Amino acid sequence: MSSDSAEPKRRSGVRSYAKWVRKARPADYLIELSAAPSAIPVIGRTLAPLGGIAALGVWGARYLPDTLSMRARDRKGADSADRRRDERAQASDLAIAALQGIVAPDELAQPWPVPNPKAPFREAAGQRRYVYRTAVSYGDNPYQLLDVWRRERLPIKPAPVLLYVPGGAWVVGSRILQGHALMSHLAEQGWICLGMQYRTSPQHRWPRHIEDVKAAIAWARANVAKYGGDPDFVAIAGCSAGGHLASLAGLTPNDPQWQRELPADSDTSVDAVVSLYGRYDWVDRSTVERVRFMRFLERVVVKRSQSRYPDLYRDASPITRINSDAPPFLVVHGSRDGLIPVGEARAFAEKLRSVSSSQVSYVELPGAGHGFDLTDGPRTGAVNTAIGLFLNSIARNRRLSNAGEVS
Repeated sequence: MSSDSAEPKRRSGVRSYAKWVRKARPADYLIELSAAPSAIPVIGRTLAPLGGIAALGVWGARYLPDTLSMRARDRKGADSADRRRDERAQASDLAIAALQGIVAPDELAQPWPVPNPKAPFREAAGQRRYVYRTAVSYGDNPYQLLDVWRRERLPIKPAPVLLYVPGGAWVVGSRILQGHALMSHLAEQGWICLGMQYRTSPQHRWPRHIEDVKAAIAWARANVAKYGGDPDFVAIAGCSAGGHLASLAGLTPNDPQWQRELPADSDTSVDAVVSLYGRYDWVDRSTVERVRFMRFLERVVVKRSQSRYPDLYRDASPITRINSDAPPFLVVHGSRDGLIPVGEARAFAEKLRSVSSSQVSYVELPGAGHGFDLTDGPRTGAVNTAIGLFLNSIARNRRLSNAGEVS
């Protein structure tokens, strides 16, 4: 690059930094200082999570009063324990009702698993027995890694594939613990599961997150056959921020704006989407909670204001990207989610049903909160069974369709 062309870019960078300094608040300085060690040679990658931890601490504290208040209300009354037990017991019946017309009646009538009282995260060691290969690179960046989950002997060859996108408010994208219960459940049934991690804020601002998800999908299409997977059937699932990323990826196949680092012929389409307590709206500012969330995006994740870059936020909102060609969707949300209000999931599922030509299933779990699949064994077992039935039905119908048979 010539010095003449480099100089304007340097000046622009200085102006942007000066503008940030004028507008930054003490919390912004704290987060940036915590993220700074990630630039240190050799050890920077190890220290990188500090920025995300600081962001979670600073912004998570703003949600804490509402979360504690919700829990206090839930525990009031003499019948609170009985109510919570009854709500958990409804999970299987609600899932069965939601899958009517998508999953065959005889499969829905099969006995569902006995509720496991243990928190799923406590069984992570046993779940990881299905990890077949770890820290596989799906791109050139050192953060672009995934684990391959599968049985030693696959009952279906080639096996259907699920890519799992972890949550963490776009500031933590670790493949540790998240999705383990689901991936072990599907691996036992003969699936190939890919548990990915991705670049996160504040070190990397949007849209690096979705670019990495797209890169992982493209990698799966091009490489999963060597692990026994079917490159012609790749589903995606995610929780919280991962639910947002999985949904956005499913609704924007081969969108060139997020495939700048990929070969031109890369395939980033998916065949089904499962979103657990995801975010679907990066535009609305109509409530106190929505304003607080949008400020978090502006100051930590996107680092650009919505008022100056409205298209950037609109493009990143799954609810604005809904189209008739959307793949089959299963949306799961808890009625007492203190971080992402259930109304957002309801609105997304309702709009998706009204527009998409594919199957759409929505499961609302009474009494469930954010992150239930890490702490709530009974609900998690029922939801994972439902996800397995949903995905197996979609995959089977796809195989029959490709073979020219009627499902």
